[in-house]
Amino acid sequence: MSPTITFPLFGDWLVININRYFTILGFNIYYYALFITLGFGLAALYLIKRRELFGLTTDNILDMLLIAVPCGIIGARIYYVLFNPDEYFGAGKWSNILAFRDGGLAVYGGIIAAGIGVYIYSRVKKIPLGSLLDAGAFGLFIGQAIGRWGNFINREAYGIETDLPWKMGLTVNSVTTYHDPTFLYESLWNICGFLIIHLFSKKFKAKYRGQYFLFYVAWYGLGRFMIEGLRTDSLYIPGTEMRVSQWLAFLSVLVALTILLYRNYAKGAQNTTLADSDDEQDEAEDLKEDLEEDNSEELAQLDGVDVDDIEDDD
Repeated sequence: MSPTITFPLFGDWLVININRYFTILGFNIYYYALFITLGFGLAALYLIKRRELFGLTTDNILDMLLIAVPCGIIGARIYYVLFNPDEYFGAGKWSNILAFRDGGLAVYGGIIAAGIGVYIYSRVKKIPLGSLLDAGAFGLFIGQAIGRWGNFINREAYGIETDLPWKMGLTVNSVTTYHDPTFLYESLWNICGFLIIHLFSKKFKAKYRGQYFLFYVAWYGLGRFMIEGLRTDSLYIPGTEMRVSQWLAFLSVLVALTILLYRNYAKGAQNTTLADSDDEQDEAEDLKEDLEEDNSEELAQLDGVDVDDIEDDD
């Protein structure tokens, strides 16, 4: 039986003691899969409703999800297996690689693989990659915010032991330990990220394609970098004590922020300079036209004067 979950902050009335799955007609349905499905379903509805923001059609949105979801699952599994070799590589262990239902998916692997799939789709359909990635940013925020509750039901992705008021209790054989509910931290972090770009997109217009996606990479990476350090089930770079997702999150934040700053400030300054140069050129052309008009008027006046009159005046 799975550990019993409690939250002392809410007293004795909040006690969760359900299994990771329920059975229908002899087939086990995992709550984790239901939360993932719910997350992608709500993401699809949101993206279809706001498809004009990305310049996409309903078919584009559905095609993208049909490609991104399976690619993401495969990528998440490959990522987890590569950085957890002791469980999957060796005599009698190879079959474990295909045991998806036993758990073992990593978010970053899913994002990378889904991105590759979306890139190929954009090239085939000749759709701007930035538009698809922007839509993906909104979808990922929604999907991850909901999907993390599957980790909660699975009693995984929790943090180190703590005495914080909002601590989560796990009871096994009448022994209770209290941990950081890191699944909750990440869910709330993604909700905040979604609200930020949702409200921004309602009031302002993005300056370029891919801006929302860059924000997602920076925002999620920052949160993941902080939260990953609290988790007890991190994947490590083989032979080191380095948490692979934490370092990947750190690098993704640096790259995304660098591109955002360059696109929003350095390029903005460059565009302003070019605009100023264009204005100066326009002013020079206007001045040239004025001078030509003045010269034309003077010539016209001279054309109306008789040369003999000038000689008589002399």
